[in-house]
Amino acid sequence: MGIFGRKNDETATPAAAAATSAGPDLGALTGDYTVDPAHTTLGFVARHAMVTNVKGSFTDFTGELHLDGSDPAKSTASFDVQMTSIETGNADRDGHLKSADFFKIDEFPTMTFRSTSAESLGGDDYRITGDLTILGTTKPLTIDLEFNGSAKDPFGNERVGFEGKATILRSEWGLTWNAALETGGVLVSDKIKLNFDISAIKNA
Repeated sequence: MGIFGRKNDETATPAAAAATSAGPDLGALTGDYTVDPAHTTLGFVARHAMVTNVKGSFTDFTGELHLDGSDPAKSTASFDVQMTSIETGNADRDGHLKSADFFKIDEFPTMTFRSTSAESLGGDDYRITGDLTILGTTKPLTIDLEFNGSAKDPFGNERVGFEGKATILRSEWGLTWNAALETGGVLVSDKIKLNFDISAIKNA
C-alpha cells in the first residue's frame, strides 16, 4: 500500500518480513506539513489553436497537508492560489487570462482546493478527491498522486514529495470564453491538463 500504509501479508516469508521491517518508519511521516512554494509547481496545459500546447503555472499559493501513516483515508490537503500570479510566459496572454474573459481576478482573486477523501491505490500511488472552487463555482476534482519519497534536507527540514495529475473541462467552472478558427475548431481547448510537483515540510 505504499508509504502511508501497508497491508498485512500472512504468507510473507521470514526474509520478506525482515526486509519489510527494515524499511522506512511509516509512522514518522504522520503529521502536518506546509507546502514549500519555492520547490512546488502548480501547472496547467491548454491546447492552443488546435495544434500546440500552452503551459502555465501559478506562483503565489499556500498549501497544507495532513498525512496519516496508518490510515491514508485520514490524510487531507488544502490549497489557496492567488489568481494574479498566473504565468504563461507571455504578458499579453497573462493579462487576458486575468481579465473578465477568463478568471475575473478583481472579483475572484483566489482559487481554492479542499480535499474530501483520500485513498491508496497500491504501491506509491494515491488518489485524492476534493472541492475545487474557481469563479465562485465549486466542483469535485480527483487527483492521482505518486509519492516520491521523504528526506531531511541540509537545513534539517523533514520533506515529502508528490507528483500529481488531473484533467478538467474549464467550462464546468464557467470559463467559457473562446474564438472560432477559420479552419474549424476553437482557439482554446475546453480540456485542461493539471500537473503538480509538490514538496512539503513537516511542521515542528
